[in-house]
Amino acid sequence: MLEAARSDPAGFVRGFDLVTIDEVQRAPELLRAIKGSVDSDRRAGRFLLTGSANILTLPQVSESLARCMEILSLMPLSRAEIVGRKPSFLKAAFTGKLVKPGPTMIGDELVHAVLVGGYPEMLRRENPRRRQTWARDYVKAIVQRDVRDIAEVEKLDQLPRLLQILAHHSGQLTNFTQIGGQLGIDDKTTRKYTGILEQLFIVHRLSPWFRNQLKRLIKTPKLHFLDSGLLAALLGLTAERIAKDRSSFGALLETFVFSEVMKQAAWLDDSYTLHHYRDKDQDEVDIIIEDERGGLVGLEVKASATVNANDFKAIRKILDICGDDLKLGVVLYDGTKVVPFGDRLFAAPMSCLWS
Repeated sequence: MLEAARSDPAGFVRGFDLVTIDEVQRAPELLRAIKGSVDSDRRAGRFLLTGSANILTLPQVSESLARCMEILSLMPLSRAEIVGRKPSFLKAAFTGKLVKPGPTMIGDELVHAVLVGGYPEMLRRENPRRRQTWARDYVKAIVQRDVRDIAEVEKLDQLPRLLQILAHHSGQLTNFTQIGGQLGIDDKTTRKYTGILEQLFIVHRLSPWFRNQLKRLIKTPKLHFLDSGLLAALLGLTAERIAKDRSSFGALLETFVFSEVMKQAAWLDDSYTLHHYRDKDQDEVDIIIEDERGGLVGLEVKASATVNANDFKAIRKILDICGDDLKLGVVLYDGTKVVPFGDRLFAAPMSCLWS
């Protein structure tokens, strides 16, 4: 089938009326033939193209199908989907309201949810060792199979090592010179390889947020993995290790929250962009969500069961400058109660995210 699609794309497409073509990035030759078919028959939904890479980054797509298709990005399952709820956290936040927390999830239960992540195959495996084995095999398959479909990589053996290094940098500012130095490759190559991993929906660069009124900002992107379970497997983190060293849980939890927010933002009709904030005083807000009208919601993530006024320091800086544009500032923590810390500022349980 693949050989037929590559050797005679027009003839291959001609025989279909309604068809799903999986892993379409393996046969980019098909895209122009599909464009020709769509031009002659404008019925919507005739072609459902699926793949494990972002085909919008392929040159052939921008030349042919970019204006003729609708894109749906299917990320790993969200916690709301897993527990069977329709969340309203983000929509309510942009009206200045905080939703009531859902069923309590704290302590060991929260750790378990973060370690499992959202891949269906991870959710099916109750044994932690089996989950880690699947995750590592998944990464190996992506590197050995999918990377070749979307890019020419001279040193393919370096990608697994790069992933391991990036795993230790998840939730941190990205210094590509430093990261590449650990592999013996330059800044440009490190950026290219990281970009490939973004195309494969493994990692995501989170750009800094700023406005002209805010000075002394650090304008370096952060890097996040798109699934906390996959990140935990790459880091070799288990419930036992986290119980012995709770400090290892913070970055993992931040990745989990980032992924949950990113999924929820994608479901809503309005367009949202996600950023982070950090200034040269090292005050930071882990996630800033901005809507099309300039409205903002700031989220800080804490792995502890206590919150104090100092945890809102950076959010207050944004509130002082942006005023009513900041609709809500929330510190998500490992607790059960919603606690107000001022006008539009709340400490809230993690379960608010899927409420």
